[in-house]
Amino acid sequence: MTEVHRDTDSRICGAKTVVAGNSTVFANNLLVSVDADPNSHGAGSIIASTKNVYAHNKLIVENGDAANPDSLCPIPPHCGPDTSSGSPNVFVGS
Repeated sequence: MTEVHRDTDSRICGAKTVVAGNSTVFANNLLVSVDADPNSHGAGSIIASTKNVYAHNKLIVENGDAANPDSLCPIPPHCGPDTSSGSPNVFVGS
């Protein structure tokens, strides 16, 4: 089981996730991140790895999930701004 990734949780590039695909599902008073949510550097959509756990018909994101390049690529690590934090006590199993 892995921590649920949420709005404003960090990415390995220093950006924060911006939840765009969920407006009503929360963990620790923060919106739960779902597949394709971008980051604060622009773009960097997350590729959710969770199986069978959804919010608004989109897969929920876990800490450690991969992401597409953000707007600062080709500067490393912006070409793979994966998730790097999550809820301290809300977990999801893949």
